[in-house]
Amino acid sequence: MRLKDSVVSILIKLAMPLTLLVIWELLAIYINNPVILPRVEDVLKILLHPTVDLLGTGSLVSNALISIKRVLSGFIIASLLAVPLGILMGYFTVINALFDTVIELFRPIPPLAWVPLSLAWFGIGEVSMVFIIFIGAFFPILINTISGVKGVPKPLIEAALTLGAKKRDILIKVVIPASSPSILTGLRVGIGIAWMCVVAAEMLPGSNSGLGYLITYAYSLSRMDIVIAAMIVIGLIGLILDRGLRYIEKKYFFWRTAMK
Repeated sequence: MRLKDSVVSILIKLAMPLTLLVIWELLAIYINNPVILPRVEDVLKILLHPTVDLLGTGSLVSNALISIKRVLSGFIIASLLAVPLGILMGYFTVINALFDTVIELFRPIPPLAWVPLSLAWFGIGEVSMVFIIFIGAFFPILINTISGVKGVPKPLIEAALTLGAKKRDILIKVVIPASSPSILTGLRVGIGIAWMCVVAAEMLPGSNSGLGYLITYAYSLSRMDIVIAAMIVIGLIGLILDRGLRYIEKKYFFWRTAMK
């Protein structure tokens, strides 16, 4: 029975992607113009040869590795700053009052709105791209961390106080572990936005590598098969990263589901 349920679950998950592929292929045949919509097999040829150089810009693999490096750089910096600040803002009223207005002022500003300042401050190059990614990932991580800390059940804190725990012990041994699922949710959202930002950042003037640059350059030459292949790679990498964070959530925070 379990095997049957697993097979059914896999088929359900594959149903929509396969349906989209069929629709894509039928539309491509109907349109009959690879500049508008290439055939599925044309894109698959590129995906099945990820180490082949494309248009003199490097292969899918080499460009993907460059983009991954940029994403992880901006994401890690954002996490190292946003998580501690979010914990402090969520736990200490004074720190929250000090930073809240500034955070809410800058949070609605889209990451791409920072592009002119980024280019002015850091010039054309890696630092500007990482900065844009950092901006995109920082606020989702921060807000989810604050929400997680503030959402810690009061009975847990009161029980710790009853047992004689000090404020520092409550923060380290009660608040942070209890808010970890929300922090992880923020990390998942942050890594997704970081990928959106890296594609946009790699389309900026001066960029000559990465999946975003490959998409822009391929578009300028009307190679939509390469454009779609690069988009699929971005989606697959994002999916793998999200599934990794989901695995951590299920393995180490299984108690969260049990409490609901």
